[in-house]
Amino acid sequence: MAFIISFLLFVVGLFLFAVAFNVAAFQALVFFCGILLVCLSFGIPAHILSKR
Repeated sequence: MAFIISFLLFVVGLFLFAVAFNVAAFQALVFFCGILLVCLSFGIPAHILSKR
């Protein structure tokens, strides 16, 4: 289940990277949210799932 959530966060983060160049306002905020989601998608398996 955590793998699916991590994968979805990764895909949405990549989507936000692409959308950031097409939105009219808040480009930096959208791009930064994409960076946060990609980092979180790598952080979930690395830190939370490794404690099992």
